Amino acid sequence: MLIYFVLRPFVAKFAASTRLIMAKTTGPTYQEIIKRVEQREFAPVYLLMGEESYYIDKISDAIAATVLTEEEQGFNQMVMYCTRETDVTNIITAAKRYPMMAEFQVVIVKEAQNLLKIDELTDYVLNPLRSTILVICHKNGSVDKRKKLVAAVQKNGVVYESQKLKDTSLPTFISDYLKSKQLTIDTNASMMMADHIGADLNRMASELDKLIIALPKGESKITVDLVEENIGINKDFNNWELRNALLNKDVYKANQILNYFNSNPKANPAIGTVPIIFSLFATMMQAYYAPEKSEYGLAQHLGIAPFQARDILAAMRLYSARKTMDIIAKLRETDAKLKGIEKGSATDGEIMQELIFFILH
Repeated sequence: MLIYFVLRPFVAKFAASTRLIMAKTTGPTYQEIIKRVEQREFAPVYLLMGEESYYIDKISDAIAATVLTEEEQGFNQMVMYCTRETDVTNIITAAKRYPMMAEFQVVIVKEAQNLLKIDELTDYVLNPLRSTILVICHKNGSVDKRKKLVAAVQKNGVVYESQKLKDTSLPTFISDYLKSKQLTIDTNASMMMADHIGADLNRMASELDKLIIALPKGESKITVDLVEENIGINKDFNNWELRNALLNKDVYKANQILNYFNSNPKANPAIGTVPIIFSLFATMMQAYYAPEKSEYGLAQHLGIAPFQARDILAAMRLYSARKTMDIIAKLRETDAKLKGIEKGSATDGEIMQELIFFILH
């Protein structure tokens, strides 16, 4: 139990015709919103906010592409980009206009996080024009939920909060993105992409689109080789392969990869490798406190895929809880050194060699 309290701060990481809808008090999911938009079930106001801009853009783009025809958009679709000087009155004035030769007009407010008096939209939202679809895109954070605006949109529209995707959910995002295009991806290729790109979903989608274009005619599966050729990731020497080597206590492979990293430090910075290793052992430490230590039990407890739980179970046979705790402490020390704290004259490569030796022995 003492181990748990010591580690807790470290490891917790219209079918036939168009109609308007009203939002639930508990916000709908991204998939629910997109489905309703595709079915032409529109709300008069959308407040799209949060740290993850990808889903905010996807929803606003879907609304922009669906509500009006191309002919109607010229007169009835307006995109407003906000700065700190933007007057909220201008947004309200635009929203109160009536559409020309169309059922709706669409007003999309971009970069709403720059609005100094965003709560001034509340009176309009409490009595919105039913022929206007107002989309408020607030990125890099959420509107304070204590503000009257949020309650007003919850009453008369849709509030969607876009959370940053956890690293463990990236493979699912990749798989779902490709599945929507009738494509699949190798597990290792997916993990390589997740490791190399991280939780920047806009960049991830862009890189996946690049792979789709590069996919040979008649092929429907993204492979490790395709990723290596087009994304610039070495399929044998990357953070995912290092993670696997440590997971299996493969001393030779781990050192082989580390030597490759040390010979290519700009392409493989140590400061980017440590979080990958930390995630592995932090997850393993959490696994030791899972109520059911089966593949299914770990997958449910940790919120990971079954194949990842299988890997963690195998690693738990090689690393004790005590050793895992010591490794996490060493990783914190290594991270500090790489950031210049008590680094001394050691190079990043030497610091990483010390870390890998400590983990494996």
